[in-house]
Amino acid sequence: MIKKRLIPWVVVATTWVPGVAIAEVDFDIKGLDDALEQNVSIYLDAIPASERRLTFRFQSRVSDEVAKALQALGYYNPTIAYKVEDKESIDDATVVLDITPGEPVRIAQVDIELTGDAKTDEAFTDLLKTAPKVGDVLNQGQYDALKSSIQSLAVRRGYFDAEYTLSRLEVAPGRHQAFIRLHFSSGMRYHFGSVIYHNSQINEERLDSMLTFKEGDPYLVSDLGAFNQSLSNTGWFSSVLVEAGLDDLRDDRVPISVNLEPAPRNQFETGIGYSTDVGPRVKIGWKKPWFNSRGHSLNTDLYVSQPKQTLESTYKIPLEDVQREYYQVQVGLENLDNNDTESLELTSSISRHWKYDTGWQRALYLRWLYSDYTQGSVSNISNLILPGINFSRVRSRGGAMPYWGDKQSITFEAGDPALLSDISIFRVVGQTAWIRSLNSDNRFLTRVNAGGIFTSEFERVPPSLRFFAGGDNSIRGYSYESISPRDSEGKLEGGAYMTTGSLEYNYRVTGNWWAALFVDGGDAWTSSDPEWKTSAGVGVRWESPVGPIRFDIAHGFENKDDDFMIHFSLGPEL
Repeated sequence: MIKKRLIPWVVVATTWVPGVAIAEVDFDIKGLDDALEQNVSIYLDAIPASERRLTFRFQSRVSDEVAKALQALGYYNPTIAYKVEDKESIDDATVVLDITPGEPVRIAQVDIELTGDAKTDEAFTDLLKTAPKVGDVLNQGQYDALKSSIQSLAVRRGYFDAEYTLSRLEVAPGRHQAFIRLHFSSGMRYHFGSVIYHNSQINEERLDSMLTFKEGDPYLVSDLGAFNQSLSNTGWFSSVLVEAGLDDLRDDRVPISVNLEPAPRNQFETGIGYSTDVGPRVKIGWKKPWFNSRGHSLNTDLYVSQPKQTLESTYKIPLEDVQREYYQVQVGLENLDNNDTESLELTSSISRHWKYDTGWQRALYLRWLYSDYTQGSVSNISNLILPGINFSRVRSRGGAMPYWGDKQSITFEAGDPALLSDISIFRVVGQTAWIRSLNSDNRFLTRVNAGGIFTSEFERVPPSLRFFAGGDNSIRGYSYESISPRDSEGKLEGGAYMTTGSLEYNYRVTGNWWAALFVDGGDAWTSSDPEWKTSAGVGVRWESPVGPIRFDIAHGFENKDDDFMIHFSLGPEL
Protein backbone atom coordinates (compact mmCIF):
# COMPACT_ATOMS: atom_id res chain seq x y z
CA MET A 1 0.00 0.00 0.00
CA ILE A 2 1.37 3.40 -1.01
CA LYS A 3 0.03 6.23 1.05
CA LYS A 4 -0.08 9.68 -0.54
CA ARG A 5 -0.16 12.68 1.77
CA LEU A 6 -1.44 15.90 0.26
CA ILE A 7 0.80 18.96 0.58
CA PRO A 8 -1.48 22.04 0.49
CA TRP A 9 -0.68 24.68 -2.12
CA VAL A 10 -2.46 27.30 -0.02
CA VAL A 11 -0.70 28.30 3.18
CA VAL A 12 -3.14 28.76 6.06
CA ALA A 13 -2.13 30.54 9.25
CA THR A 14 -2.33 28.20 12.22
CA THR A 15 -1.56 28.34 15.90
CA TRP A 16 0.68 25.52 17.01
CA VAL A 17 -0.28 23.78 20.22
CA PRO A 18 2.11 21.23 21.73
CA GLY A 19 0.83 17.66 21.35
CA VAL A 20 -1.91 18.59 18.86
CA ALA A 21 -1.55 17.37 15.24
CA ILE A 22 -2.59 19.60 12.32
CA ALA A 23 -5.72 18.13 10.71
CA GLU A 24 -5.61 17.26 7.02
CA VAL A 25 -6.99 14.77 4.52
CA ASP A 26 -4.77 11.94 3.29
CA PHE A 27 -5.28 9.78 0.23
CA ASP A 28 -4.48 6.11 0.03
CA ILE A 29 -4.44 5.14 -3.67
CA LYS A 30 -4.73 1.47 -4.61
CA GLY A 31 -5.01 -0.56 -7.79
CA LEU A 32 -2.87 1.53 -10.20
CA ASP A 33 0.58 1.15 -11.69
CA ASP A 34 3.20 3.81 -11.02
CA ALA A 35 2.48 6.07 -14.02
CA LEU A 36 -1.28 6.13 -13.45
CA GLU A 37 -0.89 6.55 -9.70
CA GLN A 38 1.51 9.48 -10.16
CA ASN A 39 -0.84 11.26 -12.55
CA VAL A 40 -3.82 10.76 -10.22
CA SER A 41 -1.77 12.15 -7.32
CA ILE A 42 -0.88 15.25 -9.35
CA TYR A 43 -4.54 15.95 -10.12
CA LEU A 44 -5.60 15.40 -6.50
CA ASP A 45 -2.84 17.68 -5.22
CA ALA A 46 -4.43 20.49 -7.22
CA ILE A 47 -7.60 20.46 -5.07
CA PRO A 48 -7.44 23.62 -2.88
CA ALA A 49 -7.07 23.07 0.85
CA SER A 50 -10.33 24.91 1.46
CA GLU A 51 -12.25 22.20 -0.45
CA ARG A 52 -10.70 19.19 1.24
CA ARG A 53 -13.56 18.44 3.61
CA LEU A 54 -15.56 15.20 3.74
CA THR A 55 -18.69 16.34 1.94
CA PHE A 56 -20.61 14.98 -1.05
CA ARG A 57 -19.23 17.88 -3.08
CA PHE A 58 -15.67 16.88 -2.15
CA GLN A 59 -16.33 13.24 -3.09
CA SER A 60 -17.66 14.35 -6.47
CA ARG A 61 -14.62 16.58 -7.01
CA VAL A 62 -12.26 13.70 -6.19
CA SER A 63 -14.04 11.39 -8.64
CA ASP A 64 -13.86 14.05 -11.37
CA GLU A 65 -10.14 14.63 -10.84
CA VAL A 66 -9.38 10.91 -10.86
CA ALA A 67 -11.38 10.46 -14.07
CA LYS A 68 -9.55 13.35 -15.80
CA ALA A 69 -6.17 12.03 -14.69
CA LEU A 70 -6.89 8.56 -16.10
CA GLN A 71 -8.43 9.90 -19.34
CA ALA A 72 -5.22 11.82 -20.04
CA LEU A 73 -3.44 8.45 -20.18
CA GLY A 74 -6.12 6.64 -22.18
CA TYR A 75 -8.41 5.11 -19.52
CA TYR A 76 -11.97 6.29 -19.94
CA ASN A 77 -13.96 3.66 -18.02
CA PRO A 78 -12.51 3.39 -14.51
CA THR A 79 -14.24 2.03 -11.46
CA ILE A 80 -13.58 4.14 -8.37
CA ALA A 81 -14.36 2.82 -4.89
CA TYR A 82 -14.37 5.68 -2.34
CA LYS A 83 -14.03 4.85 1.37
CA VAL A 84 -13.21 6.93 4.45
CA GLU A 85 -10.95 5.60 7.21
CA ASP A 86 -9.41 7.03 10.40
CA LYS A 87 -11.98 9.79 10.51
CA GLU A 88 -11.44 12.28 13.30
CA SER A 89 -13.52 15.05 11.77
CA ILE A 90 -14.73 16.19 8.35
CA ASP A 91 -11.29 17.64 7.60
CA ASP A 92 -9.15 14.98 9.31
CA ALA A 93 -9.37 11.55 7.73
CA THR A 94 -7.89 9.12 5.22
CA VAL A 95 -9.73 8.66 1.94
CA VAL A 96 -9.05 5.24 0.43
CA LEU A 97 -9.43 5.15 -3.34
CA ASP A 98 -9.51 1.65 -4.79
CA ILE A 99 -9.35 2.22 -8.54
CA THR A 100 -9.75 -0.22 -11.38
CA PRO A 101 -8.67 1.63 -14.53
CA GLY A 102 -10.53 -0.66 -16.94
CA GLU A 103 -9.67 -1.40 -20.55
CA PRO A 104 -7.54 1.34 -22.15
CA VAL A 105 -8.41 3.31 -25.28
CA ARG A 106 -6.01 2.45 -28.07
CA ILE A 107 -5.15 4.39 -31.20
CA ALA A 108 -7.08 2.98 -34.15
CA GLN A 109 -5.97 5.48 -36.80
CA VAL A 110 -3.15 8.01 -37.23
CA ASP A 111 -3.99 10.39 -40.07
CA ILE A 112 -1.09 12.87 -40.41
CA GLU A 113 -0.86 14.75 -43.67
CA LEU A 114 1.77 17.31 -44.67
CA THR A 115 1.35 19.58 -47.66
CA GLY A 116 3.65 22.27 -48.98
CA ASP A 117 7.46 22.33 -48.87
CA ALA A 118 7.53 20.55 -45.48
CA LYS A 119 6.40 17.35 -47.21
CA THR A 120 9.94 16.81 -48.53
CA ASP A 121 11.79 18.33 -45.54
CA GLU A 122 13.82 15.64 -43.76
CA ALA A 123 13.43 17.40 -40.40
CA PHE A 124 9.66 16.84 -40.54
CA THR A 125 10.17 13.26 -41.70
CA ASP A 126 12.33 12.60 -38.66
CA LEU A 127 9.83 14.27 -36.33
CA LEU A 128 6.91 12.19 -37.59
CA LYS A 129 8.85 9.02 -36.77
CA THR A 130 8.14 9.87 -33.12
CA ALA A 131 4.36 10.08 -33.68
CA PRO A 132 2.05 7.67 -31.79
CA LYS A 133 1.46 4.39 -33.60
CA VAL A 134 -1.71 2.43 -34.27
CA GLY A 135 -2.25 0.08 -31.33
CA ASP A 136 -0.59 2.34 -28.76
CA VAL A 137 -2.52 3.23 -25.63
CA LEU A 138 -3.78 6.80 -26.01
CA ASN A 139 -1.72 9.43 -24.24
CA GLN A 140 -3.19 12.90 -24.71
CA GLY A 141 0.08 14.52 -23.65
CA GLN A 142 1.90 12.82 -26.53
CA TYR A 143 -0.73 14.03 -28.97
CA ASP A 144 -0.48 17.62 -27.70
CA ALA A 145 3.33 17.45 -27.78
CA LEU A 146 3.35 16.21 -31.39
CA LYS A 147 0.95 18.93 -32.47
CA SER A 148 3.05 21.64 -30.80
CA SER A 149 6.32 20.17 -32.13
CA ILE A 150 5.12 20.34 -35.73
CA GLN A 151 4.16 24.01 -35.29
CA SER A 152 7.41 24.83 -33.51
CA LEU A 153 9.54 23.11 -36.13
CA ALA A 154 7.77 25.04 -38.87
CA VAL A 155 8.56 28.37 -37.21
CA ARG A 156 12.21 27.40 -36.61
CA ARG A 157 12.69 26.37 -40.24
CA GLY A 158 11.01 29.32 -41.95
CA TYR A 159 7.49 28.08 -42.77
CA PHE A 160 5.86 31.33 -41.75
CA ASP A 161 2.57 30.71 -43.63
CA ALA A 162 2.01 27.30 -42.04
CA GLU A 163 -1.31 26.36 -40.44
CA TYR A 164 -3.40 23.36 -39.47
CA THR A 165 -6.32 22.72 -41.79
CA LEU A 166 -7.46 19.93 -39.47
CA SER A 167 -6.34 19.04 -35.95
CA ARG A 168 -8.54 16.69 -34.02
CA LEU A 169 -8.30 13.92 -31.46
CA GLU A 170 -11.43 11.78 -31.61
CA VAL A 171 -12.17 9.29 -28.84
CA ALA A 172 -14.84 6.58 -28.87
CA PRO A 173 -14.75 5.32 -25.25
CA GLY A 174 -17.37 2.66 -25.85
CA ARG A 175 -15.27 1.12 -28.61
CA HIS A 176 -11.98 1.80 -26.76
CA GLN A 177 -10.64 3.54 -29.85
CA ALA A 178 -9.00 6.89 -30.62
CA PHE A 179 -8.38 8.62 -33.94
CA ILE A 180 -5.61 11.19 -34.49
CA ARG A 181 -6.13 13.59 -37.39
CA LEU A 182 -3.50 16.24 -38.13
CA HIS A 183 -3.49 17.94 -41.53
CA PHE A 184 -0.74 20.55 -41.74
CA SER A 185 -0.27 22.96 -44.63
CA SER A 186 3.23 24.37 -44.39
CA GLY A 187 3.23 26.57 -47.49
CA MET A 188 6.61 27.48 -48.88
CA ARG A 189 9.83 27.67 -46.90
CA TYR A 190 11.32 31.14 -46.67
CA HIS A 191 14.99 31.94 -47.21
CA PHE A 192 17.29 34.50 -45.67
CA GLY A 193 17.04 37.92 -47.21
CA SER A 194 19.26 40.95 -46.74
CA VAL A 195 20.82 41.75 -43.36
CA ILE A 196 20.13 45.26 -42.09
CA TYR A 197 22.24 46.69 -39.25
CA HIS A 198 20.96 49.40 -36.93
CA ASN A 199 23.12 51.68 -34.78
CA SER A 200 26.46 49.90 -35.31
CA GLN A 201 29.71 51.75 -34.64
CA ILE A 202 31.69 48.92 -36.34
CA ASN A 203 32.13 48.64 -40.11
CA GLU A 204 29.50 46.35 -41.58
CA GLU A 205 32.05 44.21 -43.42
CA ARG A 206 33.51 43.36 -39.99
CA LEU A 207 30.06 42.20 -38.87
CA ASP A 208 29.37 40.33 -42.11
CA SER A 209 32.45 38.19 -41.51
CA MET A 210 30.63 36.61 -38.54
CA LEU A 211 27.49 35.67 -40.48
CA THR A 212 26.56 32.00 -40.12
CA PHE A 213 24.40 32.15 -43.27
CA LYS A 214 24.23 33.97 -46.58
CA GLU A 215 21.38 35.54 -48.48
CA GLY A 216 19.34 32.87 -50.21
CA ASP A 217 20.06 30.09 -47.70
CA PRO A 218 17.00 28.30 -46.25
CA TYR A 219 15.90 29.99 -43.03
CA LEU A 220 17.00 28.43 -39.74
CA VAL A 221 16.40 30.14 -36.42
CA SER A 222 19.52 28.40 -35.03
CA ASP A 223 21.63 30.35 -37.55
CA LEU A 224 20.19 33.58 -36.16
CA GLY A 225 21.05 32.46 -32.64
CA ALA A 226 24.62 31.61 -33.61
CA PHE A 227 25.06 35.01 -35.30
CA ASN A 228 23.58 36.75 -32.26
CA GLN A 229 26.04 34.91 -30.00
CA SER A 230 29.01 35.74 -32.23
CA LEU A 231 28.18 39.45 -32.15
CA SER A 232 27.79 39.34 -28.36
CA ASN A 233 31.13 37.58 -27.92
CA THR A 234 33.06 40.42 -29.58
CA GLY A 235 32.48 42.71 -26.60
CA TRP A 236 31.76 45.58 -29.01
CA PHE A 237 28.11 45.89 -28.01
CA SER A 238 26.20 46.21 -24.77
CA SER A 239 23.11 44.62 -26.35
CA VAL A 240 22.47 42.58 -29.49
CA LEU A 241 19.14 41.53 -30.99
CA VAL A 242 19.01 39.61 -34.27
CA GLU A 243 15.48 38.91 -35.49
CA ALA A 244 13.58 37.98 -38.62
CA GLY A 245 11.45 40.73 -40.19
CA LEU A 246 8.22 38.73 -40.41
CA ASP A 247 6.23 41.87 -41.23
CA ASP A 248 8.34 42.49 -44.34
CA LEU A 249 8.22 39.12 -46.12
CA ARG A 250 8.77 39.44 -49.85
CA ASP A 251 8.59 36.62 -52.38
CA ASP A 252 10.39 33.80 -50.52
CA ARG A 253 12.78 36.05 -48.56
CA VAL A 254 12.72 37.20 -44.94
CA PRO A 255 14.92 40.22 -44.13
CA ILE A 256 17.09 40.04 -41.01
CA SER A 257 17.20 43.01 -38.66
CA VAL A 258 20.23 43.43 -36.38
CA ASN A 259 19.67 45.94 -33.58
CA LEU A 260 22.87 46.92 -31.78
CA GLU A 261 23.77 49.10 -28.83
CA PRO A 262 27.48 50.08 -28.68
CA ALA A 263 29.35 49.13 -25.54
CA PRO A 264 30.72 52.04 -23.50
CA ARG A 265 33.94 53.17 -25.11
CA ASN A 266 35.81 53.15 -21.80
CA GLN A 267 35.25 50.59 -19.08
CA PHE A 268 36.96 50.45 -15.70
CA GLU A 269 37.05 47.67 -13.15
CA THR A 270 38.67 47.09 -9.81
CA GLY A 271 39.05 43.92 -7.82
CA ILE A 272 40.66 42.63 -4.68
CA GLY A 273 41.75 39.12 -3.79
CA TYR A 274 43.82 37.11 -1.42
CA SER A 275 45.89 33.94 -1.52
CA THR A 276 48.56 32.57 0.75
CA ASP A 277 50.98 32.66 -2.20
CA VAL A 278 51.02 36.45 -2.65
CA GLY A 279 48.79 37.75 0.16
CA PRO A 280 46.34 40.57 -0.61
CA ARG A 281 46.26 41.69 -4.23
CA VAL A 282 44.54 44.49 -6.09
CA LYS A 283 43.62 44.74 -9.75
CA ILE A 284 42.75 47.93 -11.62
CA GLY A 285 41.65 47.51 -15.22
CA TRP A 286 40.94 49.93 -18.07
CA LYS A 287 39.31 48.51 -21.17
CA LYS A 288 38.42 50.00 -24.53
CA PRO A 289 36.28 47.24 -26.13
CA TRP A 290 36.27 49.08 -29.46
CA PHE A 291 39.05 51.46 -30.30
CA ASN A 292 37.89 52.27 -33.84
CA SER A 293 35.39 51.21 -36.50
CA ARG A 294 37.58 48.23 -37.40
CA GLY A 295 36.91 46.69 -33.99
CA HIS A 296 40.38 47.03 -32.52
CA SER A 297 40.43 46.90 -28.72
CA LEU A 298 42.77 47.88 -25.89
CA ASN A 299 43.11 46.36 -22.40
CA THR A 300 45.36 47.72 -19.67
CA ASP A 301 45.67 46.00 -16.28
CA LEU A 302 47.58 46.89 -13.13
CA TYR A 303 48.13 44.10 -10.57
CA VAL A 304 49.60 44.95 -7.18
CA SER A 305 50.60 42.50 -4.43
CA GLN A 306 53.39 42.55 -1.88
CA PRO A 307 55.87 40.41 -3.87
CA LYS A 308 54.84 41.41 -7.40
CA GLN A 309 53.61 44.50 -9.25
CA THR A 310 52.63 44.18 -12.91
CA LEU A 311 51.45 46.66 -15.54
CA GLU A 312 50.36 45.16 -18.86
CA SER A 313 48.66 46.57 -21.93
CA THR A 314 47.26 44.53 -24.86
CA TYR A 315 46.13 45.83 -28.24
CA LYS A 316 44.02 43.39 -30.28
CA ILE A 317 43.55 43.61 -34.07
CA PRO A 318 40.84 41.30 -35.48
CA LEU A 319 41.46 39.96 -38.97
CA GLU A 320 38.98 39.06 -41.69
CA ASP A 321 37.62 36.14 -39.68
CA VAL A 322 36.90 38.23 -36.60
CA GLN A 323 36.10 35.40 -34.21
CA ARG A 324 38.94 33.09 -35.17
CA GLU A 325 41.96 35.11 -36.27
CA TYR A 326 43.64 38.18 -34.83
CA TYR A 327 46.92 39.90 -34.04
CA GLN A 328 47.87 40.97 -30.54
CA VAL A 329 50.48 43.47 -29.43
CA GLN A 330 51.52 43.46 -25.77
CA VAL A 331 53.81 45.57 -23.60
CA GLY A 332 54.45 45.00 -19.93
CA LEU A 333 56.44 45.98 -16.86
CA GLU A 334 56.95 43.73 -13.83
CA ASN A 335 58.71 44.25 -10.52
CA LEU A 336 59.27 41.16 -8.36
CA ASP A 337 60.71 40.78 -4.88
CA ASN A 338 60.06 37.25 -3.61
CA ASN A 339 62.21 34.85 -1.61
CA ASP A 340 65.68 35.15 -3.18
CA THR A 341 64.48 36.81 -6.38
CA GLU A 342 64.62 40.50 -7.20
CA SER A 343 63.90 41.52 -10.78
CA LEU A 344 62.65 44.33 -12.97
CA GLU A 345 61.43 43.14 -16.37
CA LEU A 346 60.26 44.88 -19.51
CA THR A 347 58.44 42.82 -22.15
CA SER A 348 56.99 43.44 -25.56
CA SER A 349 55.47 40.97 -28.01
CA ILE A 350 53.49 40.61 -31.21
CA SER A 351 51.48 37.45 -31.82
CA ARG A 352 49.23 35.90 -34.43
CA HIS A 353 46.30 33.77 -33.19
CA TRP A 354 44.09 31.11 -34.76
CA LYS A 355 41.02 29.39 -33.24
CA TYR A 356 39.71 26.09 -34.60
CA ASP A 357 36.39 24.25 -34.49
CA THR A 358 38.02 21.54 -32.39
CA GLY A 359 38.50 24.04 -29.56
CA TRP A 360 42.26 24.22 -30.02
CA GLN A 361 44.01 27.55 -30.39
CA ARG A 362 47.40 28.26 -31.93
CA ALA A 363 49.56 31.34 -31.42
CA LEU A 364 52.82 32.30 -33.11
CA TYR A 365 54.70 35.08 -31.39
CA LEU A 366 57.88 37.07 -31.14
CA ARG A 367 58.69 38.66 -27.80
CA TRP A 368 61.41 40.82 -26.36
CA LEU A 369 62.37 40.30 -22.72
CA TYR A 370 64.69 42.63 -20.82
CA SER A 371 65.46 41.59 -17.25
CA ASP A 372 67.60 43.30 -14.61
CA TYR A 373 67.72 40.76 -11.80
CA THR A 374 69.35 39.28 -8.75
CA GLN A 375 68.72 35.58 -8.30
CA GLY A 376 70.23 34.12 -5.18
CA SER A 377 73.83 35.38 -5.11
CA VAL A 378 74.02 36.31 -8.82
CA SER A 379 73.09 39.63 -10.40
CA ASN A 380 72.82 40.08 -14.13
CA ILE A 381 71.07 41.76 -17.03
CA SER A 382 69.59 39.71 -19.85
CA ASN A 383 68.26 40.86 -23.17
CA LEU A 384 66.40 38.16 -25.14
CA ILE A 385 64.46 37.98 -28.41
CA LEU A 386 62.28 34.87 -28.24
CA PRO A 387 60.17 33.56 -31.13
CA GLY A 388 57.70 30.93 -29.97
CA ILE A 389 54.56 28.91 -30.60
CA ASN A 390 51.76 27.88 -28.27
CA PHE A 391 48.96 25.32 -28.61
CA SER A 392 46.13 25.34 -26.06
CA ARG A 393 42.61 24.15 -25.43
CA VAL A 394 40.17 24.64 -22.56
CA ARG A 395 36.85 22.79 -22.27
CA SER A 396 34.40 23.11 -19.42
CA ARG A 397 30.86 22.19 -18.43
CA GLY A 398 29.12 23.29 -15.28
CA GLY A 399 29.83 26.96 -14.62
CA ALA A 400 32.44 28.36 -12.26
CA MET A 401 32.97 25.01 -10.53
CA PRO A 402 32.67 22.60 -13.47
CA TYR A 403 31.67 18.97 -13.14
CA TRP A 404 33.58 18.18 -16.36
CA GLY A 405 36.47 19.87 -18.08
CA ASP A 406 40.08 19.75 -19.14
CA LYS A 407 42.89 22.07 -20.13
CA GLN A 408 45.96 21.47 -22.26
CA SER A 409 48.74 23.88 -23.16
CA ILE A 410 52.24 23.54 -24.55
CA THR A 411 54.69 26.31 -25.47
CA PHE A 412 57.99 26.20 -27.33
CA GLU A 413 60.30 29.20 -27.54
CA ALA A 414 63.92 29.79 -28.43
CA GLY A 415 66.57 32.47 -28.58
CA ASP A 416 69.97 32.78 -30.24
CA PRO A 417 72.68 35.43 -30.62
CA ALA A 418 71.96 35.32 -34.34
CA LEU A 419 68.47 36.63 -33.44
CA LEU A 420 69.92 39.37 -31.18
CA SER A 421 69.55 37.40 -27.92
CA ASP A 422 72.32 37.47 -25.34
CA ILE A 423 72.37 33.68 -25.09
CA SER A 424 71.30 30.60 -26.99
CA ILE A 425 68.27 29.05 -25.27
CA PHE A 426 65.44 26.64 -25.95
CA ARG A 427 62.51 26.39 -23.54
CA VAL A 428 59.41 24.17 -23.44
CA VAL A 429 56.54 24.36 -20.94
CA GLY A 430 53.45 22.14 -20.84
CA GLN A 431 50.49 21.53 -18.61
CA THR A 432 47.36 19.42 -18.52
CA ALA A 433 44.49 19.42 -16.05
CA TRP A 434 41.37 17.26 -15.92
CA ILE A 435 38.08 17.40 -14.03
CA ARG A 436 35.69 14.46 -14.10
CA SER A 437 32.69 13.57 -11.94
CA LEU A 438 31.05 10.27 -11.05
CA ASN A 439 27.81 12.05 -10.19
CA SER A 440 26.67 15.36 -8.73
CA ASP A 441 28.43 14.67 -5.41
CA ASN A 442 31.83 13.22 -6.41
CA ARG A 443 34.54 15.04 -8.40
CA PHE A 444 38.10 14.13 -9.31
CA LEU A 445 40.80 16.62 -10.33
CA THR A 446 44.24 15.87 -11.64
CA ARG A 447 46.98 18.19 -12.86
CA VAL A 448 50.48 17.82 -14.33
CA ASN A 449 52.91 20.67 -15.12
CA ALA A 450 56.33 20.18 -16.67
CA GLY A 451 59.03 22.25 -18.33
CA GLY A 452 62.65 22.39 -19.34
CA ILE A 453 65.34 24.93 -20.29
CA PHE A 454 68.19 23.92 -22.56
CA THR A 455 71.15 26.30 -22.58
CA SER A 456 74.86 26.34 -21.82
CA GLU A 457 74.57 29.66 -19.93
CA PHE A 458 71.92 28.99 -17.34
CA GLU A 459 73.24 31.72 -15.00
CA ARG A 460 72.13 34.30 -17.61
CA VAL A 461 68.55 33.00 -17.82
CA PRO A 462 66.11 35.53 -16.27
CA PRO A 463 64.17 34.41 -13.16
CA SER A 464 60.84 34.56 -15.00
CA LEU A 465 62.05 31.78 -17.33
CA ARG A 466 63.43 29.56 -14.57
CA PHE A 467 61.31 27.03 -12.69
CA PHE A 468 60.18 27.15 -9.07
CA ALA A 469 57.65 24.88 -7.34
CA GLY A 470 55.52 25.08 -4.22
CA GLY A 471 52.39 26.99 -3.28
CA ASP A 472 48.63 27.04 -3.72
CA ASN A 473 48.59 25.86 -7.33
CA SER A 474 51.76 23.79 -7.28
CA ILE A 475 52.84 21.59 -4.36
CA ARG A 476 50.78 22.45 -1.30
CA GLY A 477 52.50 22.01 2.05
CA TYR A 478 55.38 24.19 0.83
CA SER A 479 55.49 27.97 0.60
CA TYR A 480 55.18 29.83 -2.68
CA GLU A 481 58.06 29.06 -5.10
CA SER A 482 60.23 27.73 -2.27
CA ILE A 483 61.28 24.56 -4.11
CA SER A 484 64.29 24.86 -6.42
CA PRO A 485 68.03 24.14 -6.39
CA ARG A 486 70.08 26.30 -4.02
CA ASP A 487 73.44 27.91 -4.57
CA SER A 488 76.52 27.65 -2.37
CA GLU A 489 75.05 30.21 0.04
CA GLY A 490 71.82 28.28 0.40
CA LYS A 491 69.79 30.72 -1.68
CA LEU A 492 67.20 29.66 -4.25
CA GLU A 493 68.49 29.88 -7.82
CA GLY A 494 65.64 28.34 -9.80
CA GLY A 495 65.63 25.14 -11.80
CA ALA A 496 66.27 24.24 -15.39
CA TYR A 497 63.62 21.53 -15.21
CA MET A 498 60.35 21.15 -13.36
CA THR A 499 57.61 18.57 -12.92
CA THR A 500 54.67 18.84 -10.54
CA GLY A 501 51.45 16.90 -10.26
CA SER A 502 48.33 16.70 -8.14
CA LEU A 503 45.46 14.29 -7.55
CA GLU A 504 42.40 15.56 -5.69
CA TYR A 505 39.01 14.16 -4.70
CA ASN A 506 36.02 16.37 -3.84
CA TYR A 507 32.85 15.24 -2.04
CA ARG A 508 29.77 17.44 -1.74
CA VAL A 509 28.90 17.71 1.95
CA THR A 510 25.84 19.90 1.53
CA GLY A 511 24.66 22.49 -0.96
CA ASN A 512 27.65 24.39 -2.36
CA TRP A 513 30.08 23.08 0.27
CA TRP A 514 32.60 20.38 -0.58
CA ALA A 515 35.29 18.45 1.30
CA ALA A 516 38.61 17.71 -0.41
CA LEU A 517 41.42 15.17 -0.09
CA PHE A 518 44.59 15.62 -2.14
CA VAL A 519 48.14 14.48 -2.81
CA ASP A 520 50.73 16.70 -4.53
CA GLY A 521 54.26 16.01 -5.67
CA GLY A 522 57.12 17.19 -7.86
CA ASP A 523 60.39 19.10 -7.93
CA ALA A 524 62.40 21.78 -9.72
CA TRP A 525 66.02 20.83 -10.44
CA THR A 526 69.00 21.62 -12.68
CA SER A 527 71.97 19.29 -13.11
CA SER A 528 71.41 16.62 -10.49
CA ASP A 529 68.55 14.15 -10.36
CA PRO A 530 65.27 15.47 -8.94
CA GLU A 531 64.63 15.11 -5.23
CA TRP A 532 60.88 14.59 -5.29
CA LYS A 533 58.81 16.54 -2.79
CA THR A 534 55.43 15.17 -1.74
CA SER A 535 52.53 16.44 0.32
CA ALA A 536 49.01 15.47 1.33
CA GLY A 537 46.16 17.28 2.95
CA VAL A 538 42.50 18.05 3.39
CA GLY A 539 40.46 21.04 2.37
CA VAL A 540 37.12 22.78 2.05
CA ARG A 541 35.61 24.14 -1.17
CA TRP A 542 32.82 26.70 -1.39
CA GLU A 543 31.13 27.07 -4.75
CA SER A 544 30.72 30.85 -4.60
CA PRO A 545 29.02 33.02 -7.25
CA VAL A 546 32.44 34.24 -8.42
CA GLY A 547 34.11 30.85 -8.51
CA PRO A 548 35.42 28.19 -6.12
CA ILE A 549 37.02 29.40 -2.90
CA ARG A 550 39.57 26.88 -1.64
CA PHE A 551 40.90 26.41 1.90
CA ASP A 552 43.52 23.67 2.39
CA ILE A 553 45.68 22.32 5.16
CA ALA A 554 48.67 20.39 3.79
CA HIS A 555 51.68 18.57 5.19
CA GLY A 556 54.89 18.57 3.15
CA PHE A 557 56.68 15.36 3.98
CA GLU A 558 60.13 16.79 3.13
CA ASN A 559 59.38 20.28 4.49
CA LYS A 560 61.87 20.96 7.33
CA ASP A 561 60.43 24.37 8.23
CA ASP A 562 56.70 23.76 8.74
CA ASP A 563 54.77 20.66 9.74
CA PHE A 564 51.59 22.02 8.20
CA MET A 565 50.75 24.90 5.90
CA ILE A 566 47.46 26.64 5.26
CA HIS A 567 46.55 27.53 1.67
CA PHE A 568 43.68 29.84 0.72
CA SER A 569 42.85 30.86 -2.82
CA LEU A 570 40.08 32.04 -5.11
CA GLY A 571 40.04 31.44 -8.84
CA PRO A 572 39.22 29.04 -11.66
CA GLU A 573 40.34 25.42 -11.48
CA LEU A 574 41.22 25.24 -15.19
